[in-house]
Amino acid sequence: MTPSKDTAVLLAVDCGTQSLRTLLFSDTGNLLARVQVEYAPYVSPAPGWAEQDPEIYWNSLCEACNRLKAEHPDHMKNVSGVGVTSQRASMINVDAAGKPLRPAIIWLDQRKAQPPFVPRHVIKLALKLAGMYHNVLDIQAEGKCNWIRQNQPDIWAATAKYLQVSGFLNFRLTGRFADSVASQIGHLPFNYKKMRWTKKPDLPALFFPVEPDKLAELVPPGQALGRITRAASQQTGIPENVPVIACGSDKGCETIGAGVVDTSMVSLSFGTTATVQTTSGRYFEPIRFMPPYPAPIPGHYNPEVEIFRGFWMITWFKNEFAFQEVMEAKEKGIAAEVVLNRHLEKTAPGSMGLVVQPYWSPGLQKPSAKGAMIGFGDVHTKAHIYRSVIEGLGFGLMEGLEQMEKAGKFFAEKAAVSGGASQSDEICRITADIFNRPMVKVQTHETSGLGAAIVTAAGLGVYSSVQAAAAAMIKPQVVFEPDPDHVDIYRNLYDRVYKKMFAALNPLYEEIRDITGYPA
Repeated sequence: MTPSKDTAVLLAVDCGTQSLRTLLFSDTGNLLARVQVEYAPYVSPAPGWAEQDPEIYWNSLCEACNRLKAEHPDHMKNVSGVGVTSQRASMINVDAAGKPLRPAIIWLDQRKAQPPFVPRHVIKLALKLAGMYHNVLDIQAEGKCNWIRQNQPDIWAATAKYLQVSGFLNFRLTGRFADSVASQIGHLPFNYKKMRWTKKPDLPALFFPVEPDKLAELVPPGQALGRITRAASQQTGIPENVPVIACGSDKGCETIGAGVVDTSMVSLSFGTTATVQTTSGRYFEPIRFMPPYPAPIPGHYNPEVEIFRGFWMITWFKNEFAFQEVMEAKEKGIAAEVVLNRHLEKTAPGSMGLVVQPYWSPGLQKPSAKGAMIGFGDVHTKAHIYRSVIEGLGFGLMEGLEQMEKAGKFFAEKAAVSGGASQSDEICRITADIFNRPMVKVQTHETSGLGAAIVTAAGLGVYSSVQAAAAAMIKPQVVFEPDPDHVDIYRNLYDRVYKKMFAALNPLYEEIRDITGYPA
């Protein structure tokens, strides 16, 4: 359909790890058009490394926008504003002209740096008493800016700006080295409480000593950070001079796009990294010493708990056990999770006593953790394994929610579900039963893009605030209510088995590390 003259068309650019999507939304939240360009998630020049050519992101944006223009010319010529959301903690070094100096180091990269700041004396003692001394060293080792400074000093010396993927794309669109406050998530000298770059002697500036002139100009979400330049218009097909609005990270925009604008709800992201996140006007740490992230709503925070390699476990299952189902899904043109629903439909809650702890990749709180499946017997089939994986992820997210509610002193009445696995109604039902709360799914699974469009609409003045834009543009599609009979089974498994698994197995995880040297 062609939008009426009084309807804004909003272009959301969602740059993920494996693909970039350009999405056109109306200011009432309808998805008008969508183009996706896929690419390999990364290359690995050395074990544990994960890098990507930044030009892939820009070239994909140009290709996707030009396809939108070719397929939907009336929509594209009526674009009123652009919002960029992208993967978090994937960093790009560019020169003064915005040309990349090396491949982007993306969030999956596992290389380690030497900590630039080693606490001594009183600070060291205080950190050890708090149980945080090794965490402080580990956090610095994760800083890719530290690795580049130590191993590629010539690259660092030539670096004019050290940018998130969103900052890189914003520059290419506007010619301005500016990015949203709500995109600064990662190993950077950022003050999460005050939502600004930090300065010495604050610890983030010591942990990640990026020179201030190498950092992007920060713009609050919902404000214009520039306009489409003539050169960008020629390359992308986006009309020249259209405002580009500061948005936020993919997870933050996903939370807004799922309808979570306060702590009465939480957002469950069924993505590569599974997360439980909410939106709070008050600063609180969901995990001790783990700050909440800046939200795409100005002055708000997104407390979050992650399960690394979360719904990646479905990919693992598909690769190892479900070749037939994946081929069937491809032939039918549907998501593999929909075909895999049959495994969930023919098994009962509790997977006949098979329980999974989804620590395929250890988290910040439990660095020695391993994944575990317990309770095997000769009754178990491939279907039970699949169901137990889904249930284990639900238990892990429930554990994160309980931590968050305790730290923030709130109770979430319901949850919104998004991400690839949310396309499975059965997974949503299982999660509703585990959480004993309604699960809400909105009109599109492109919730990151919808969130960016919502922030863009508010930034253009179509609505008075992000909250008002969300209320007008989000349409709940279906609500999954918990089944009381299933709730009781899951609560007992969670309280009496799952919550005790890590404490019981952790000594064995430590022995595994001592014997095999894994993980390093």
